[in-house]
Amino acid sequence: MSRKIEKTSAEWAALLPPEVFQVARNKGTERAFTGVYNEHKGDGQYLCACCEDPLFDSAHKYDSGSGWPSFYQPADGVDVEEERDSSHGMVRVEVLCQSCGAHLGHVFPDGPQPTGNRYCINSASLKFKERGES
Repeated sequence: MSRKIEKTSAEWAALLPPEVFQVARNKGTERAFTGVYNEHKGDGQYLCACCEDPLFDSAHKYDSGSGWPSFYQPADGVDVEEERDSSHGMVRVEVLCQSCGAHLGHVFPDGPQPTGNRYCINSASLKFKERGES
């Protein structure tokens, strides 16, 4: 799939704070229970920290107890990319921003209904926009 936003690693590094670059561009992860959005309760949308495209809606967020912000589906009308990830001795499904390819986290089949999915997302890969904010 061709992405809307193409930048070199050096270009991303110049634009992003180090923690965001490490997680979103180098497929890192933040430690559980340390991310700013883990217990966040605002009403609005979670955007990609790299390109600011909408990813998840607060209406689909829930407390999974995992230590990372969790959503049972992407925002309405939003597609995220999913890829097989066999790093760290396990097989998981990685979630990426469709627009810029940023690593967001992973999706697991142990979430609540109506989807049964748990999108376990790094806070460092997200920005939050209050509903109604332009």
